[in-house]
Amino acid sequence: MQFINCTPHPITIDGVGTLPPSGIIPRCATVRSEPAFVGGVRVVAQSMGEVTGLPAQKDGVALIVSALVLGALKGTRQDVFAPDTGADAVRENGQIVSVRGLVQ
Repeated sequence: MQFINCTPHPITIDGVGTLPPSGIIPRCATVRSEPAFVGGVRVVAQSMGEVTGLPAQKDGVALIVSALVLGALKGTRQDVFAPDTGADAVRENGQIVSVRGLVQ
């Protein structure tokens, strides 16, 4: 399996190594509602829209994207993953230095 890092940061995955950024950075459109007010504070509802810049699916290739992009895809692509930055990610001084796997 070939992993392509579609984030702007290097990603270290235990057992795989460090994947440098590929230069491919998919983005999500942001959909915002008209503002409302709660207790005098302006509130805007925001949701993620269409994902752009994501390469077409290829056999044997897994794309690693941000959790935001993965969420916006809503499970429509089986070849797209995000780093598992949950509780078992390896941290030093509070910063993630590697992940033990991916999420889908």
